[in-house]
Amino acid sequence: MHGVYHQLLDATIGHLESLRQRGVRYVDVSPESLSRLSKPARQKNTAVPLGQAEQQRPDEPSVCDSPQLSADEREATMAKLCDEALACTKCDHLVSTRTQVVFGVGTVQAELMFIGEAPGQDEDREGEPFVGAAGQLLTKIIEATELDRDKVYIANILKCRPDTPGKVYGNRKPRPDEMETCFPWVKRQIEIIQPKVMVALGGTAVEGLLGKMTTGITRLRGNWQAYRGVPVMPTFHPSYLLRNQSWVIRRHVWEDMMQVMQRLDMPISEKQRGYFQRR
Repeated sequence: MHGVYHQLLDATIGHLESLRQRGVRYVDVSPESLSRLSKPARQKNTAVPLGQAEQQRPDEPSVCDSPQLSADEREATMAKLCDEALACTKCDHLVSTRTQVVFGVGTVQAELMFIGEAPGQDEDREGEPFVGAAGQLLTKIIEATELDRDKVYIANILKCRPDTPGKVYGNRKPRPDEMETCFPWVKRQIEIIQPKVMVALGGTAVEGLLGKMTTGITRLRGNWQAYRGVPVMPTFHPSYLLRNQSWVIRRHVWEDMMQVMQRLDMPISEKQRGYFQRR
């Protein structure tokens, strides 16, 4: 229950930070609500709302309660996990059509972790997540924060490209059963890295990470969620930005990233604050 309490606390803090970003300075809070936040709840198996999404996965300990590993131990553990994932044959239909398993890329010392939905055709060919057009845009977003891909970790909920029967090109959304089968891999990646913040790229990534969504990504983005005590920022998938060239949408994503930067105590310059503002 300790992990659930921290999820509730993180979600509350994230919601208040989101309101502050929108210019809200005062909120009405009942004494009962303050009382619930002042100490962990005693009830067991209580469903905890995470913003506008519902956490459907069973309650688990906070990620921070996972074994604390040294840098060398993290590298070795992640390498072993990668070897195991590359040999995975749990989904016959995906095994028969994939070129290779797309495990993850970046540093195991990352404070910031990006979670996508699944490999596409380019990723399936290269064996690395986010290397196509959407990946190039994600790289630009990361670099705009003055980080780079080597300083973060990038992974997908699904490690194999979803099969597209009868089609030579194009990608499809992973099915819930596929995400559930594959989820233990990204779960262990998160436990090994123990990031301070995660960014969920698109509604499918949010659903795979937190459970069934009760609202769309358009309303959910920009509002802090939590996965086992780790703050999660939902935002639009880079592929959506490629399809929608609106500066408003790009500004929304950048506002989400500035919240991430603030959470990580990263400096934000005036130039950065002005990105994608209408002139």
